[in-house]
Amino acid sequence: MTKTVWVFPGQGSQSVGMGDDLVDVAKDRLAEAEDVLGWSVLGQSQSEEFQQANTLYTQPCLYVIECILVDLLGEKGHHPDMTAGHSLGEYSALYAAGVFDFITGLCLVKRRSELMAQADDGAMAALMGFQRQELEEKLALTEGVVLANDNNPGQVVISGSPQAVEAIMHGIKVKRAVKLNVGGAFHSPLMAPAAHEFDQILADVPFKDASVPVLSNVDPTPTTDGDILKKRLMQQMTGSVRWREISLSLPDQGIDTVVEVGPGKVLTGLIKRTCRSLGLKNIATLEQVEAF
Repeated sequence: MTKTVWVFPGQGSQSVGMGDDLVDVAKDRLAEAEDVLGWSVLGQSQSEEFQQANTLYTQPCLYVIECILVDLLGEKGHHPDMTAGHSLGEYSALYAAGVFDFITGLCLVKRRSELMAQADDGAMAALMGFQRQELEEKLALTEGVVLANDNNPGQVVISGSPQAVEAIMHGIKVKRAVKLNVGGAFHSPLMAPAAHEFDQILADVPFKDASVPVLSNVDPTPTTDGDILKKRLMQQMTGSVRWREISLSLPDQGIDTVVEVGPGKVLTGLIKRTCRSLGLKNIATLEQVEAF
């Protein structure tokens, strides 16, 4: 039998107009989201400025759209054997695994996006085509910068002070280096003040044991233990997204099919270059739900 992991993308996968085909089938969910957020998810996602990665709006919009797709798949009798999410996507993965309800997750994502949007003292850059050993040695010798997203063997994101990020970008041989359009050093120790405030909120939120194993960003070891999943989520804002390790672990878990639930094809693209044996599917629209 096919064993499937559902994976959920994070910030950067948003697209203008995403979710506009869900308006008639998800009225209640969209209304619940508007009550919590104070603004319309579809109204924001259909604006021309949406693609510009405003954290305050993109993170809640992605979570809401992804959860709606989970609900629609569930109504058709589809359920994952395992879940994982990239950065913000981990919240959708926890929702899909039944760790918390839709509103609880949305309230967490709303506060997370607010805290991350306030960060303005850091920088991030994507690096493609490099020697990993050279990168790791340079990171070890450069204060104030860390490996934030280990996406696949040939693509990573670094995060830290602007000066330290520049030092890495120009200090190693790299095929391509792109500064990201963010104000903060996400997934680095510079997020510690925001993480501390967020952890105080997280501590009071009950996490149920998951219905299926979840692979967390900071620890790709599968678990269903709600307390462990909460502790790992507490480490996420300052910890590295270990997506390469998550991808490599999937065949060992007996997974043969990856379903990316959410807009874009970023995660299936990363996994394709890491584990070529896995089947890949994308669910981003109502049409794709119905054809699944």
